[in-house]
Amino acid sequence: MASADKRKQSLYFPEEMLKEIQDEANRQDRSLSWIVQQAWRIARGEIKKFPSVNDVLDSDRSRDDDR
Repeated sequence: MASADKRKQSLYFPEEMLKEIQDEANRQDRSLSWIVQQAWRIARGEIKKFPSVNDVLDSDRSRDDDR
């Protein structure tokens, strides 16, 4: 099995959200990192449905060109 890339990264969460994540990590006896990784795995399909900033900008430019 290939070794996982374990780079440090700082992430910033609103205080209340961080408390909720910490509470869930404590409830499950897991690390914050594990909880966030599982949340990403579950949510990434939905997040990929969001338009990118470039999609929104391209759409705005198309409307401007139509005028």
